[in-house]
Amino acid sequence: MIDPARTDTGRVAPFSMMRKHWSRLSSTCAVACLTVSLAVTPAGAQSYQFSTIDVQGNERVDDATVASYTGIGRGQTVSGGALNDAYQALLQSGLFESVDLVPQGSTLVIRVQEWPTVNVISFEGNRRIDDEQLGAIVESQTRRVFSPAQAERDAAAIAEGYRQSGRLAASVEPRVIRRDNNRVDLVFEITEGRVSEIERISFVGNDDYSDRRLRRVLGTKQAGLFRRLVQRDTLVEERLAFDQQVLRDFYLSRGYVDFRILSLNNEVTRDRGAVLTTYNIQEGQQFRVGGVSVSSEIEGLDTSGFREAVRLKSGVVYSPAQIENDIARLETLASRQGLNFIRVDPRITRNDRDLTLNVEYAITRGERIFVERIDIEGNTTTLDRVIRRQFDTVEGDPFNPREIREAAERIRALGFFANANVEAREGTSADQVIVDVDVEEQPTGSLGFGASYSTNSGVGFNISFAERNFLGRGQSLSVDLNTTGATRAFGFDFTEPAFLGRDVAAGLSAYYRESDNDNARYNTRRASFSPSLSFPVSLSTRLGVRFDVNYGEVFGVDQGFPEDSDDPDDTGSSAILRAEEDLGEQYAFSLGYTVAYSNQRVSLDPNMLYQLRFSQDFGVRDEATFIKTEMLARARKAFPNPDVNFLAEFEAGVLAYEGGDSRIIDRFTLNGKMRGFEPNGVGPRDLNVSNEDALGGNIYAVARFEADFPLGLPEEYGIAGGVFADVGSVWSLDNTGGGPDGDQEVDDGFALRSAAGVALFWDTPIGPLRFNFSRPIQMEDYDEEQNFELTVSTRF
Repeated sequence: MIDPARTDTGRVAPFSMMRKHWSRLSSTCAVACLTVSLAVTPAGAQSYQFSTIDVQGNERVDDATVASYTGIGRGQTVSGGALNDAYQALLQSGLFESVDLVPQGSTLVIRVQEWPTVNVISFEGNRRIDDEQLGAIVESQTRRVFSPAQAERDAAAIAEGYRQSGRLAASVEPRVIRRDNNRVDLVFEITEGRVSEIERISFVGNDDYSDRRLRRVLGTKQAGLFRRLVQRDTLVEERLAFDQQVLRDFYLSRGYVDFRILSLNNEVTRDRGAVLTTYNIQEGQQFRVGGVSVSSEIEGLDTSGFREAVRLKSGVVYSPAQIENDIARLETLASRQGLNFIRVDPRITRNDRDLTLNVEYAITRGERIFVERIDIEGNTTTLDRVIRRQFDTVEGDPFNPREIREAAERIRALGFFANANVEAREGTSADQVIVDVDVEEQPTGSLGFGASYSTNSGVGFNISFAERNFLGRGQSLSVDLNTTGATRAFGFDFTEPAFLGRDVAAGLSAYYRESDNDNARYNTRRASFSPSLSFPVSLSTRLGVRFDVNYGEVFGVDQGFPEDSDDPDDTGSSAILRAEEDLGEQYAFSLGYTVAYSNQRVSLDPNMLYQLRFSQDFGVRDEATFIKTEMLARARKAFPNPDVNFLAEFEAGVLAYEGGDSRIIDRFTLNGKMRGFEPNGVGPRDLNVSNEDALGGNIYAVARFEADFPLGLPEEYGIAGGVFADVGSVWSLDNTGGGPDGDQEVDDGFALRSAAGVALFWDTPIGPLRFNFSRPIQMEDYDEEQNFELTVSTRF
């Protein structure tokens, strides 16, 4: 037996011991120990016969019920052993604290003391988990009969709750306090103990991937500098189970088909304050794809079109995700051809000699099974239709297990549910199935108060509200209000992801922004209202269309009054800006589209990702018309190992006006697009005035190159390094005149700028920090450089 006074074992004080130490368990009253006396002569052969059963001490349980538990009838001859059995039956009923059976001639006297009722349930010593959360864990209830076994189970459940939060040393001891009228207060005394941190995560058997790389895959992290803030460095068994799965997926997606986790050991240190976790793994060999073929077991089916639809190529590293993508593509093609109950069976032939796997996609006729219905349970907020539209299958369609699995993944990816299980079971007949969807809702809204800091705009504050599942309809709604030293802005966004019940996202956005432009002596005021639609045109491409109404104004331009200035040479801002200020408030209307492509879902190489985006807006402002064109190409490659990533980006834009001139609020700048220069520190300038404000340009092009890599520090510190180089320019104005003599000297020609630097990335609990140390390599005399930049954003 474990001494219930001990608290270092993490186990609950058992009530079997509490019965023996009842006087200690009652902190305010003296309580008699649970002793039992049986006045029976020890002669084994003695027998009894009772004509009367007299029950004493019972208040809630009636006499007949007590007598029924003994199993002794009036006039029945019973032995001493039978009396002992009757005694045990009464105790095991859980209704009585103590029992005495006393034969008195022909009368059997049964004296019982009933368990008291629970008056109050309280918790002491808890700080990390509040009373309300603990109250939801325990099953003992007030005004119900006290049960020592249930109290012990409740204490174990509380200890388990603490264990799940990483406090392995936590102990919980239930105690009772006697009150009048046969009532007790049930008190759970909690010693929370320290968090058992993951002090070290190590791997045995890994040859091709370092410990550092594998630790990046896991959700559990080692304790680092911010161990009191980071919640992923504690031992949680459920998280460890998830980590094992993602570790398997990591190796399988890279061709290690024989990968196995041989064992997972968690060694607790002597003080139970830390855990040493060791994964013993077997990597096996990396396999590549050998031959790829398509065959058919359906008579008369032409497989040529199916072969063209296959994207898997010989020689690439084998990945189950690539196989699944091809299967989905082939089954979709079969459905478009009107072929039902078609299954694509991937048949893998292993060749250990050259470490290849031959893949044969066998097109077969599946069983004729239909979906009878889809049952959805557990969604208290989310409407059924939000979940149903994640299925490509509806009632009456042929049953396709792959489509059901994909629907389950889409339901989980919504982020609306803490848990989502999708299973199929036999329906009312053998050729029908019922798909059961069981979900558990989780909070999807947030009210945020934020703070940010940038060397460019200083300290800023933000208030925001966001709801990802507005009114349970799957809609997203966000409202933002933020301000910095130079900007005041309000934004509103609303998106309906399934407009008219189709895979079409309908959006509505609006914003208002007023800014004191950095490094410039003028202010701007802008507002916009824009509805939009977007929809997929292929597995990896999406098209968006939009309509935009916007308002813009330039004001506060420095006029330059030498007679009132301490500087007699102060000629103010450019006449170009003054002319734009004279235009006052102006409205513009435009129609636009965006085509975006990403290979993330179809990539055969998880270490190579790229994105393409092209957009155009066609608009009118007063009597002028314009076309605004922008494009972005981005590629990221992990080389020579997944710890080192190279990023290359190219971005460009052209603004073309006809029948009028562009404005500073329309033109491009390189703000946020090129490092090494101050905001508004690059671009066309009016060199004939003292205030050489950047005027922006109608054309820009920038190429950015970057590499990030580990610095050899412990991975849990979240610190990495990088190098970067940017090259680009912004140029071209519609209006280069307008000065006092009509011949202003405005430099709006193409002048290449470039900069290079180093970066330090620090992933902290208050947000990701990035330190950029840069120096321009190529610049104009009037450009303004920026050698250091720090950005951080946090929300609380």
